[in-house]
Amino acid sequence: MTTPKKICILGSGNWGSAIAKIVGSNVTKFDTFDNEVRMYVYEEMVDGRKLTEIINTTHENVKYLPGKKLPSNVVAIPDVVDAALDADVIIFVIPHQFIRKICQPLIGKLKPTTVGISLIKGFDLKEGGGIVLISHLIKEVVNIPVSVLMGANLAGEVAEEKFCETTIGCRDVEVGKMYRNLIQTDYFRVVVVDDVEAVEVCGALKNIVASGAGFVDGLGYGDNTKAAVIRLGLMEMIKFCEVFYPGSKLGTFFESCGVADLITTCYGGRNRRVAEAFVTSGKSIEELEKEMLNGQKLQGPYTAAEVNHMLKAKGMESRFPLFTAIHQICLGVIPPSGMIDCIRNHPEHMCSFDKQHTSVSGSHE
Repeated sequence: MTTPKKICILGSGNWGSAIAKIVGSNVTKFDTFDNEVRMYVYEEMVDGRKLTEIINTTHENVKYLPGKKLPSNVVAIPDVVDAALDADVIIFVIPHQFIRKICQPLIGKLKPTTVGISLIKGFDLKEGGGIVLISHLIKEVVNIPVSVLMGANLAGEVAEEKFCETTIGCRDVEVGKMYRNLIQTDYFRVVVVDDVEAVEVCGALKNIVASGAGFVDGLGYGDNTKAAVIRLGLMEMIKFCEVFYPGSKLGTFFESCGVADLITTCYGGRNRRVAEAFVTSGKSIEELEKEMLNGQKLQGPYTAAEVNHMLKAKGMESRFPLFTAIHQICLGVIPPSGMIDCIRNHPEHMCSFDKQHTSVSGSHE
């Protein structure tokens, strides 16, 4: 008889807690999973009590997912090594800025058969002006195969069990089926594809575009203008994969991880909200992150900086004018009104005749 797989969730923000709610329930439905789900929780004090103590006694993450009960088999643990001890599956759902710090203690501590899945949206910088995917970074640090999950999944709506879809990028068919059993519910529909890099890139880049949508909202422009930002953003996302991750499939952009997540994030979510407030309040991104996000981390401006780090090093900023303008607005190099100039003069607005005669290789130039 196969030993039931032990599950660990690294992270307990609103998204991590929403996933813990699903996973905690699902493991009890299959003999293939151990019934206890360990969740690593960064320890902090809330109203004079440890957050782990509150979660383990009230079964509610009162700071990051208030009002939603977690299954009683989800156990909050403040030490990352203890949380991941003997885990067969690790679900990574922490801010991408903290990956190296949190994963470092796990080096050499995991079973050789352990697999991971990343729900983290962003990139990491590497020397020489490049960027690395978070799934690749996790694999590099802890030496386990890592799949990805990305989609139009606002944590609050998932926790409220409102129907939504998500995309898992996984090359191993059997492991993909296991992830589907672990995560899919009647309100959380999972599609598994093997285009792992494109799935992950979509999840990271859409946060940049959402910042652009927020700037447009802050400037008082309407849905027509925002639609232009979304369309041009999608074009740059596709081009980014064509240039840096050749072999990506166009169909992936029409899964939940692509156009659906992009639309959702440009109309809801923290990146859009903070970007709008950046325009209307005159405060810095850093100030607004502290004021508006209750300890959560913003991804859009940081991801824009990471992407620009590589584009600038490769002399390719002009090929991605929307990503570049959003980064420059976040830094204060150009005013938020520069968004309108960017979309008005975007090269995708050339007439089709001009495009056909600009380059025979299209976006590959």
